[in-house]
Amino acid sequence: MAILYTTSATATGGGRSGRSRTEDGVLDVQLTVPKELGGDGARGTNPEQLFATGYSACFLGALRFVAGQKKVKIPDDTTVSAKVGIGPRDDGTGFGIEVALTVDIPGLDRDLAESLVAAAHIVCPYSHAMRTATEVPVTLA
Repeated sequence: MAILYTTSATATGGGRSGRSRTEDGVLDVQLTVPKELGGDGARGTNPEQLFATGYSACFLGALRFVAGQKKVKIPDDTTVSAKVGIGPRDDGTGFGIEVALTVDIPGLDRDLAESLVAAAHIVCPYSHAMRTATEVPVTLA
């Protein structure tokens, strides 16, 4: 695969209760643990919210890409919502995530919209990674 763009972010502190910052400093967030996971509910974000934000934006981009290839105009008020859940895996060895996407394309014929959403689900790299359980190399610095 020819990589077209690379970025990185670094988390510090307590992991889920610390900070995370991109290499260029554009994104710099306070991380907190949600009450549902034993946290105090302090103001901040968490990895699941960041994943939902990234996935929904990426999927909308993929939808616009496939629509453009088919010369279909996607309305500006089109939305993609990602619902991300986390919980213990059934095998008891860690945690897993589940994701559900909801796409709203106002005014577009339903059959056409469904075909564009299906094509976007193939094109979107987040969808591909979730579907194929992409192996992630982990190295110790």
